[in-house]
Amino acid sequence: MIQRPALIAPSILSGDFARLADESRELKKQGADWLHVDVMDGHFVPNMTLGPCVVSSLRKATDLFLDCHLMISDPGFYAPKFAEAGADMVTFHIEAIDDPAPLIKELKEKGTKVGIAVKPGTDLKKTLEYASDLDLILVMTVEPGFGGQSFMADMMDKVREARTKTGDHVHVQVDGGLNPETTVTAANAGANVIVAGSAIFKAPDRAATIASLRQAVELAAL
Repeated sequence: MIQRPALIAPSILSGDFARLADESRELKKQGADWLHVDVMDGHFVPNMTLGPCVVSSLRKATDLFLDCHLMISDPGFYAPKFAEAGADMVTFHIEAIDDPAPLIKELKEKGTKVGIAVKPGTDLKKTLEYASDLDLILVMTVEPGFGGQSFMADMMDKVREARTKTGDHVHVQVDGGLNPETTVTAANAGANVIVAGSAIFKAPDRAATIASLRQAVELAAL
């Protein structure tokens, strides 16, 4: 029996920014569960992407679950703005905030699910202190900031720790270098939410790729 859902979240970082509404509608038809929205500020990571106004526009264009990953240096100020814009999940980095508790509380009060992300070089100790209040832990399997990087298999110990120490009430998400092959590795370690960019957007058959990613998670959870 599957104890946790297999959720596939295409990352719009790899999509066509000129037609995000169309992309979101197509991805839903192709089997996506969530839409992963990478937010970068040029400070926390050396790249810039989009802000709450784009999330607000996406919210009007799709009923897909909007999974916003904030790679920004001031989540305390900006995270509530993404919640207000219509994000279903707001995930911020543990490295960017001293005390996550007030922000977790504020986001929950706005009706938004909350996740904490950790970079490859960050252990889970501090994040796990807040696990009972979280909906998701995101283990980065590349250095955040750019798409197209290679999957870091040595992060699987961290994925296993997140799964073992939180149980099935917390989603364990992986982001970076995920494709049908590396998803098997991540799913076997305990990940159930798969973020994939290039593997989906550059696939000749997106629906088949999404189905393959889902199957890997479902088989690992049996």
